[in-house]
Amino acid sequence: MRAHRPRIGLTTYYKQASWGDWQRTAAIVPAPYIEAVTATGAVPLLLPPPGAEADVLEVLDGLIVIGGADLDPATYGAEPHPLTEPEPIRDGADLTLTRAALDTGMPLLAICRGIQVLNVALGGTVLQHVPDAIGHDRYRPAPGRFGEVSFRTEPGSRIAAVLGERATAPCYHHQALDQVADSLRVTARSEEGLVQAAEPEGPAWVLGVQFHPEENDGDRRLFAELTRQARQYRQGDR
Repeated sequence: MRAHRPRIGLTTYYKQASWGDWQRTAAIVPAPYIEAVTATGAVPLLLPPPGAEADVLEVLDGLIVIGGADLDPATYGAEPHPLTEPEPIRDGADLTLTRAALDTGMPLLAICRGIQVLNVALGGTVLQHVPDAIGHDRYRPAPGRFGEVSFRTEPGSRIAAVLGERATAPCYHHQALDQVADSLRVTARSEEGLVQAAEPEGPAWVLGVQFHPEENDGDRRLFAELTRQARQYRQGDR
């Protein structure tokens, strides 16, 4: 009998898209996320915002909160920056699923927007426009073109266990963590000091990253570890 393939939920965009003769609102996940999950032997299940309540985690073994547009600053008690571009339809679902995963101990990988969701879910805030703080926009060099970030990881962290002491990765963001939630430990920073990874304390495998590991098809280590953790979660070895 074939071994169980872990079921990994992925949050989605919910916006105008086009296919064939149609232009309509659709639930969208960029293909690299799906390919990264399937490459590690897991099954991707898409979770569009309508209907994405906490109880959907009952059929999952792991969760990925994918990247996307900015969080509504109202979710962390701030006024919007002129360049903040929120996608509020996703906020409630992403925050609900993230908090539910934390409550249940489900393995969770939170990517780009996802690490900001994780931070806000735990009481942190978001730096709404990175160039205001560091004077450049190399983390988002041009519309639709990924940059590259180098970072150092903290010894003993989950991310260091997977990627080692130093790593580089594709990136595309103009926001980042500002006030880090008290229950999150920063475990990687870029040379300018921007948070590139954060993890809560506790036994559950939870990791937030500001970069885009799904865009590096030559390095699936974070997804492979998520799949391994999801398999253990399914078996009750937590």
